[in-house]
Amino acid sequence: MKNILIINGHPNPSSFNFAIAESYLKGAIASGAEVDTITVASLNFNPNLQFGYQKRTELEPDLLESWEKIKKANHLVWIHPVWWGGLPAITKGFIDRLFLPGMAFQYRENSVWWDKLLKGKTAHIITTLDQPSWYYRFFYGRPSVNQLKKSTLEFSGVKPVKVTYIGIIKGSEDTQRKKWLEKVYDFGMRNK
Repeated sequence: MKNILIINGHPNPSSFNFAIAESYLKGAIASGAEVDTITVASLNFNPNLQFGYQKRTELEPDLLESWEKIKKANHLVWIHPVWWGGLPAITKGFIDRLFLPGMAFQYRENSVWWDKLLKGKTAHIITTLDQPSWYYRFFYGRPSVNQLKKSTLEFSGVKPVKVTYIGIIKGSEDTQRKKWLEKVYDFGMRNK
């Protein structure tokens, strides 16, 4: 049975991203999968990796619990908006604080290489945009995807990582939003 973790990276509970997360959750539950969630904005933690990797900052209880959920899951579903080409600050801080050496990856001594400690997991990034996805890809180089998919998840061994763009959100009609939510429900049903 698939163990799915939905990570909602939008800080606003009234955002469409929360509706997306709820729709995926309902589909995954209907499929019989074991599902857990993390709502990054509701966690109590300091998103600032104050000392980088020079000095360890103790993880708050919410981050320790989140890491246990990440370790337990075999499929991670990341839901977030694209702001200024990247992730919301709280979501970036969540990654900075948790995806640490010895947890997500481990540098090898006297080597440029590293061990990927999250091998065996897959992921799906569902991201919302206020511009056409082709424009975001071709004119901006999709920086949020490069950051989360390539520089975080694949760097840590999570593979494959599927990406779905939803948008243009700004000015979208309820009928279009309903179609997007049905699509995401289907992703949940199929554990994608």
